[in-house]
Amino acid sequence: MSQIKIVPLGGVRENGKSIYVVELEKEIFVLDCGLKYPENEQLGIDMVIPDFSYLLENKDKIAGVFLSHGHADAIGALPYLLENVSVPVFGTELTTELAKINVKNYANTKDFNEFHVVDEFTEIDFGSAVISFFRTTHTIPDSIGISIKTAEGNIVYTGDFKFDQSASAPYATDFARLAEIGKDGVFALLSDSSNAENSSLIASENQVAEEVYDTIRYWDGRIIVASVASNIQRVQQIFDAADKAERFVVLTGKDAEQIVKTAIRLGKLTLPNEELLITEKEMKNKRPDQIIILETGRMGEPLQSLQKMASRRHKTINIEEGDLIYITTTPSISIETTMAKTEDMIYRAGGTVKTISDNLYVSGHGNQNDLKLMLNLMKPKYFIPVQGEYRLLAAHADLAHEVGMSYQDIFITGRGDILEFEKGRLRMTGTTDAENILIDGLGVGDVGNIVLRDRKILSQDGIFIAVVTINRRAKKIISKPRITSKGFVYMKTSTDLMTESANIVETVVLENLEKQDFDWGVLKQEIREQLSRYLYDQTKRRPVILPVIMESSQKRK
Repeated sequence: MSQIKIVPLGGVRENGKSIYVVELEKEIFVLDCGLKYPENEQLGIDMVIPDFSYLLENKDKIAGVFLSHGHADAIGALPYLLENVSVPVFGTELTTELAKINVKNYANTKDFNEFHVVDEFTEIDFGSAVISFFRTTHTIPDSIGISIKTAEGNIVYTGDFKFDQSASAPYATDFARLAEIGKDGVFALLSDSSNAENSSLIASENQVAEEVYDTIRYWDGRIIVASVASNIQRVQQIFDAADKAERFVVLTGKDAEQIVKTAIRLGKLTLPNEELLITEKEMKNKRPDQIIILETGRMGEPLQSLQKMASRRHKTINIEEGDLIYITTTPSISIETTMAKTEDMIYRAGGTVKTISDNLYVSGHGNQNDLKLMLNLMKPKYFIPVQGEYRLLAAHADLAHEVGMSYQDIFITGRGDILEFEKGRLRMTGTTDAENILIDGLGVGDVGNIVLRDRKILSQDGIFIAVVTINRRAKKIISKPRITSKGFVYMKTSTDLMTESANIVETVVLENLEKQDFDWGVLKQEIREQLSRYLYDQTKRRPVILPVIMESSQKRK
């Protein structure tokens, strides 16, 4: 009997951060290695990556990392894995080039270069399994699904996908190959659940292209288009519409330039004419009605950049009266509040907002009919919905049940759950560490829940600092307590509060100096507790309290 383990280290019960481990005999195959962007309460965090503990413990077994497409949720965490484990990386031409950009931009992996380009015709025999690939439709060309052929049948990972019958060649799904894999026998299917609650018809990309062109050609002033940099399909539609409307396109941001130039070099993105792209400097010589600014923002996320433009904090571009801000990315439910705030700021700055979802339902992920079609083509023995929050995984599980699967053969997993094939069936046998690893600047994993809690308190109630100098030997206070507050209260109007706080600190310090078993830690903790109680009684707020106790051997004159 084959030894099979399937372990999702991310990408389940969350948006993004896709990484799935398939372990066969003595080999491990890693499917995608993505990140996710921080949630609102993760203050100051740049990104969130998977916990690689399981892979590091079994690094000698890793045969390779296999990438489904070039978005950050599939390739963004790759540098952080490769700095600890040097293993080959497999992906299509565009995907590997975008992955190389990520890897080269990270100091600890800039010399890594073991990338292998695959396509839908590639088969790789690793002994315990044969890996092959199939073309899928997503918002970036060269998207693929991955099939791992085992003695028990194929283990299939769809990656991000939808079905669009009118998709152009670089984006078209290979339906014949899907049917072939299904006919060969599928042991387990790991399928995209991102849109599992949606029963609405998704607009074809031909319809989207017409909508983009109609929006651009009927606007008289300057247009700022917000898009995700790695949505190559949308960028192509913007280029085509700009050319037809006789406008020039200005790219902002390093991410956009790197991704767009890479896609152009590989022939995955086509410039309708050589003069279409101009620089920000050249833009000054053009009329507003000749300009389209393509804004993707840091790490390809445009909303924060739009907020900076609206508040005149962007380094080069501000929103002016008469600008159209055309948002061509469909926001997830988790950022609806951010979206509403951004629109309000744009209107206050004099701009007008239009979103691509005003008239069309647009998504790069399949709706319920697409998901059921994939299930019917694959006919898996076991089904593991992935890529989505719990409600989406549960909705996808219900769809699988609708097409005839038993709930006993459907596994809604959490991060780190281990599915193992034993005694003739797949079952849950344990868990492994799979916590979120937070990236803050150059720090990897050094910011935890306690730090985030403190940041949240600081952002809500501020900080309260009490400084006092003592002579412990003489059991005296050398310098009376000085109180400083930031983000808590306005000190000039709160003199009584500050005076009483200083008195509390003085009392606590003198009481502790008289103790035979004087302890610095106890002193500071008592100051915190006494001040916290008093400040909450007076203000109903709980600032971060920082006692600073300095010791001097000098006697006061």
